[in-house]
Amino acid sequence: MAFPFKVCAVCSEEFELKPDKPGFANRCPACSEPEQVEAVPKTGIDADERKTLKEANEARRRAMRDLLYRKDS
Repeated sequence: MAFPFKVCAVCSEEFELKPDKPGFANRCPACSEPEQVEAVPKTGIDADERKTLKEANEARRRAMRDLLYRKDS
């Protein structure tokens, strides 16, 4: 059984559509290759930033708790 021929949506070349072909069904294998993306180095946070975030999260949780569980007098 022969595989169907398709026309690439990007480069307009014919290619044989095979079942385990990686990528999109309307693109040839050359156009389906993933683009090389540069890895952005992850910058760590220092102790001061971590402390500031922790305090902000605690204040946010306290405010939500007060809003949710306050007694209406």
